[in-house]
Amino acid sequence: MSGAAPEPEGAEEAGDRLLQTGGATRPAPPERPADGFQPPEGGFGWIVVFAATWCNGSIFGIQNSIGILYVLLQSELQGAPDPALEFKTAWVGALSMGMIFLFSPVVSIFTDWIGCRVTSSAGAAVAFLGLLFSSFTKSLEVRYFTYGILFGCGCSFAFQPSLVILGHYFKRRLGLVNGIVTSGSCIFSISFPFIMKKLGKIIGVAHLFQVLSVFMFIQIFLSLAFKPILPSLGHNAEMEKIAFRSKKQKCMALIRKYFSLQVFKRKTYLVWASGIAITVLGYFVPYSYLIKYVKHRFKEDSRDWVLLVCMGVMSGLGRLVSGPVGDCIPGLKKIYVQVVSFALMGILCMLMPLCRVFENVIVICLFLGLCDGMFISLMAPIAFELVGPMQASQAIGWVLGVMAIPMTAGPPIAGLLHDSFTNFDVIFYFAGVPPILGALILFFVPLIPQQEPWRQQTDLGKDKTQALELIMNGEVLPGSPVTDSCL
Repeated sequence: MSGAAPEPEGAEEAGDRLLQTGGATRPAPPERPADGFQPPEGGFGWIVVFAATWCNGSIFGIQNSIGILYVLLQSELQGAPDPALEFKTAWVGALSMGMIFLFSPVVSIFTDWIGCRVTSSAGAAVAFLGLLFSSFTKSLEVRYFTYGILFGCGCSFAFQPSLVILGHYFKRRLGLVNGIVTSGSCIFSISFPFIMKKLGKIIGVAHLFQVLSVFMFIQIFLSLAFKPILPSLGHNAEMEKIAFRSKKQKCMALIRKYFSLQVFKRKTYLVWASGIAITVLGYFVPYSYLIKYVKHRFKEDSRDWVLLVCMGVMSGLGRLVSGPVGDCIPGLKKIYVQVVSFALMGILCMLMPLCRVFENVIVICLFLGLCDGMFISLMAPIAFELVGPMQASQAIGWVLGVMAIPMTAGPPIAGLLHDSFTNFDVIFYFAGVPPILGALILFFVPLIPQQEPWRQQTDLGKDKTQALELIMNGEVLPGSPVTDSCL
């Protein structure tokens, strides 16, 4: 990447094992967290679960209701006709969703350095300000910054710690906790489209932003519940290991720790991440244009919010169903569940322009939501199979970062196509192509020979079970003190 000569193999590991102080050497301290730690499995942990549910639900309830907001923003600008209005309006929601994924690797660093509580609270505060400032302007360009960047970045910093912290409080009840958070978040996604549509008509877009900001204001205080209790010496050990190095060596050590590209050396991971990136180019397009499409095509203005509710309900169902299904499929063959989901997603998007009645669109949205849920829930287990438990944190962080650019670009490109052809059908034809291409690429991932040294170094019984528990807890997501200290 940088053109610098690679270090000799094993040099970095040898340097990490020994601390140089003058001419003497001594062993580095252990990096693993204290053994025998048992999460409380309840108590204050249930407050953490509630806070995580509120965080996930508020963020994605607003983000997934962008179709409602899209129509409200355009109705606010009706007095100023613009041939490129679809393209310009699409950037508001696309930037916001893209920022959540783009800053994923950066949030990992802050979560590790300053902890889940401060990171999430600060993120919620930024998201609150982004929504509040959006209420004081009618300019799309200003809202690119206030809603798109401020709110999106704040959501990223608030969201990721809410996943990591669950592993500090639960292990045995891990499935129950994940079910509660998933189901609770879906309640927000189901109710927000209806609430936003009704309030938008009654109080207007500006006051709607103020109402939505209240949810993030509450999250500032709920995030204070994210108090880490999992003992980890990894960060202190890392700091002690580099304490006696030069400033340049310290800087390079931290860069290698937090921005390692080792996962991209695995062909299977590289192909998988590429397929995911291509797929999400069309992923956010239906959420952005669906409401505007049915209003234009079927003159439907009273039940259009039902479409987003259907997608939210079925997405939650898909997440619950795909977990047990994935457990029954060995190894990398889990990817074929994503292949089927992507292929169906592409076909369903292309079928949208063929719908003759509003009820047909409802059926398509039900299956689109199901495919969405099955795609999302298998990201972590597939990352485990591709790179192993010790690199799964980086694998998830990088794939989320890679997803950000195409996910952000998709809706504006679709809007540009609409402005050029003055036709909504072309939007959904465009949205259907990337998932089908992504499915074709992912189909070949299990067929690529891969070396799995991490499987040979660990016992496939107890160790793999523990690693899977970490994944289900969210601890392999960026910012986990356990996995970061082991990488």
